[in-house]
Amino acid sequence: MGSTNQTNLPALATNPKAIFFTDFDGTITLQDTNDYMTDNLGFGYPQRRSNMDDVLDGKRTFADAFKEMLDSVKTPFDECLRVLKDNIKLDPAFKEFFDWCRANNVPVVVLSGGMQPVIRTLLAHLVGDEAVKHMQIVSSDVAPSPGHTDINEEGGWTIAYHDESEHGHDKSLEIRPYAALKERPVMFYAGDGVSDLSAAKETDLLFARAGRDLVIYCEREKVPFTVFHSFSDIHKIVQSVVEGKQTVQEAATGRN
Repeated sequence: MGSTNQTNLPALATNPKAIFFTDFDGTITLQDTNDYMTDNLGFGYPQRRSNMDDVLDGKRTFADAFKEMLDSVKTPFDECLRVLKDNIKLDPAFKEFFDWCRANNVPVVVLSGGMQPVIRTLLAHLVGDEAVKHMQIVSSDVAPSPGHTDINEEGGWTIAYHDESEHGHDKSLEIRPYAALKERPVMFYAGDGVSDLSAAKETDLLFARAGRDLVIYCEREKVPFTVFHSFSDIHKIVQSVVEGKQTVQEAATGRN
C-alpha cells in the first residue's frame, strides 16, 4: 500500500496532477445497464427497488441483493448485450470530457460493480474501440451459472464478483493505495448509486449524479460532495481544479 510501483498503481504511469475515478452504470451512461436488464428482462422494478432500499437501510449486503437481481434475468448473455447496445445511452458530455482528460494527462479509471464484457462492449459501441484502449477498467465479470457451461444459453450466466466483500467490488480498495501516498495527484470520483458507497469517502472530491441514491447516502453520512447533472458539470469543475482556479473544498457544494 502506498507503493509507487506503476504495475500496482497504473494511473501513476504518466505522473499526472489528477486522477478521475468513475462508476460506469448510471454515471457514464444515462441508464444503469443492470437496472435495465432487471426491470425489462428480470423480476422488474418493484422488487429491484425493494432490494436496493434494503441495502440503503442496512438490511442486506449489496452483493446479495445485486446478485439476486441479475440472477432473475434468464435471457442469454449475448442477447442481453444486444438489448443493451440498442437501449443504453451515453452521457452526451462524457466523450468531450474524456478527450480533455487524455489531452491534459488526467487518467480515467472506471471502477464498476457491473460486468467487464458489458462495460467494454458499450464503451466501444458508444465512444469507440480506441478510447477503450486508454481506460483502465476494474470491475466484476460474468461466469456460467451453476449447472451451465455456456453463458449464451437461457439461464446460463451469473455475475462473478471482483472480490468477496459485502459490495461484490469494494471500490475503495482500488483507491486507497493512491490516497496513502505522501505526494499524490488530486483524486476525483463520480458515481450515482449504492455500488458507489464504498468509494464515496475515499477521494478529494466526489461527484454524485442528481436525483440518485448516492446523494441520499452522502447527505445521511455527511460525506462532502457536489451534484452533477451531466459530465459538462464535472468537466467545468475538474478543469477548474486542475488549472488551480478552484479548490476541491470550494467545489464541494452539495445539492447546490
